[in-house]
Amino acid sequence: MQITLEKCGRRFNKEWIFRDLSFEFNAVDKIAVLGPNGSGKSTLLSVISGNMSLSEGNISYNNGRLKVEDLYQQVSFTAPYIDLIEEFTLLECLSFHFSFKKLMPGLSIDDLPELLGLEKAKNKAIKYFSSGMRQRTRLALACFENTPLLLLDEPTANLDLQGIEWYQKLIEDFGKNKLIVVASNQEHEYYFCHNFINILDHKPSIVV
Repeated sequence: MQITLEKCGRRFNKEWIFRDLSFEFNAVDKIAVLGPNGSGKSTLLSVISGNMSLSEGNISYNNGRLKVEDLYQQVSFTAPYIDLIEEFTLLECLSFHFSFKKLMPGLSIDDLPELLGLEKAKNKAIKYFSSGMRQRTRLALACFENTPLLLLDEPTANLDLQGIEWYQKLIEDFGKNKLIVVASNQEHEYYFCHNFINILDHKPSIVV
């Protein structure tokens, strides 16, 4: 996966969230999008994922060979605000999700509850899950997808210290061959990244 941003900008009404942002994302890069809460990190991830259009500039995938409408099967995205179907059990949630997206080679649905550390809760309805259990489930749905692009928005929100360690091992075990972009202001979420975009560097000083 290769993604090229050329002088990209996104605005809401008259406020520019970011502007004049150019960057090239290459296969297996690990990149952190940094900035304080409310600065526009999530907006940039939404643009990269194809869920939000640009106000100006251009974004291309694989040098234009991959169209935005075909991006769905190539990208995995997770954030703490993504809803889960609460009536499903964990196993039902996993089975339903992976009927639409391919599971990474070598894994089966039955393997996943143990990898989540939720083996004892596999037949429990999501509505009875704690916030940490829900976040583990969201992360697993994204990280176990067989896609070249993984977008993580505040991935350890609602996780305790044990959950954070689990997340870090999840990335080490299943993120090696992916392009990963992390929106975060917590170093433990992006410690493995080697390139950085500070969203504040792309804030216009004048509202247009």
